[in-house]
Amino acid sequence: MTINDWLRLMHPILAVSVVFPLIGIVTYFATQTRQRRLKVESKEKSKIPPVVGKEHVNLGRWLTAAVVGLTLVGVGNPILKNILRQAATDSPVPQWKIAFIALMFVFTIGSVVCLYRATAPQKLWRAVFATLSTAGLWTLGSQDGVFRRTYEWQVSHYYYGMIAVTLMIISLAILPEIYRSKTWRKVHIALNCIALLLFIGQGITGTRDLLEIPLSWQEPFVFGCDFVNKTCGG
Repeated sequence: MTINDWLRLMHPILAVSVVFPLIGIVTYFATQTRQRRLKVESKEKSKIPPVVGKEHVNLGRWLTAAVVGLTLVGVGNPILKNILRQAATDSPVPQWKIAFIALMFVFTIGSVVCLYRATAPQKLWRAVFATLSTAGLWTLGSQDGVFRRTYEWQVSHYYYGMIAVTLMIISLAILPEIYRSKTWRKVHIALNCIALLLFIGQGITGTRDLLEIPLSWQEPFVFGCDFVNKTCGG
């Protein structure tokens, strides 16, 4: 395996070692938090400690940051690879576009940081930074080199991931509101349940895509195959 192959594997490595364990932990604390809340609302004594809610929130914030980081790694590697590949041809990527892509990475990371720093009363700013963060991610995802599987969008690893990270960002932005309104709490639960289903789909589609991605030295042969008729080598 070359350095290119290892860089390509960083996305699934981080998903398996960081993001998916966090999803399991956050989901567990979410169910514990809800069970305790229902007990308290029904005037019953709960054996679940009060700290479970705080732990759920803290780990949820970590999870959102991890998912955003994983998305940036996932789109960053193919974008960089495409730029380097084009640089070796007669039609390299224009300098202005490279600068734009670099600025979009900085812009997106900065927007996410600002979203985390926005305090509870700053509803407008939380909405603004959530919108900018999401727009930055989708803009980067639309760049050349990113495999989107648009022809099978309903089972696309890319679209599942982009929708999931969007839901996570929205969930983070509305987090302060769930303490003030049961409606926002239900919205928070619904968004995260959908995101959880998408993450399960990510595990399935990601495993499938790994089977389809050849090692760097195999690419000339594999990409020369006829994918429509499923034949190789004439």
